[in-house]
Amino acid sequence: MLSPTMVKALNDQVHWELYSAYLYVSMATYFEDKGLMGFANWMHVQDQEEKFHAEKFYNYIVERGGRVILQAIEAPPHDWASPLAVFEEALSHEEGVTARIYKLMDLAIEEKDHGTASFLKWFIDEQVEEEANVADVISKLKLVDQTPGGAFMLDKDLAARVYVPPTTAA
Repeated sequence: MLSPTMVKALNDQVHWELYSAYLYVSMATYFEDKGLMGFANWMHVQDQEEKFHAEKFYNYIVERGGRVILQAIEAPPHDWASPLAVFEEALSHEEGVTARIYKLMDLAIEEKDHGTASFLKWFIDEQVEEEANVADVISKLKLVDQTPGGAFMLDKDLAARVYVPPTTAA
């Protein structure tokens, strides 16, 4: 059984994961408005991943005898100066998510909640991948910044990204 403190912290993370999904949808709308459908696709895949993360936390809380309490989700930003600015914000956001996951792990260790610590290991590994994926796009955006048509080539590449749900073993 989870402690009340852990249930609250995990519920806060469900909220944060749902906000993350909402943020990525907002970023997708920005790209759709600019006609960059590949960039929008990349963000929609992120949205799906974040919803999966929220559901994973939700199910864990229930499995451990806790109660999920959903919270209001504030409106995310909706406009950025450039595609690079969008991805820089996405990276900053993912770094914030990583910090939140680390705090959850710290709490699990403090409470000697080995089950939750084991559960969170998957998210720690996932955040390494999340940050690397965003940083990769940032690097490419910087490379093509002064190249006519470069963003359109990158847009085509990003259109190929698809959501693949993690296996049940994850």
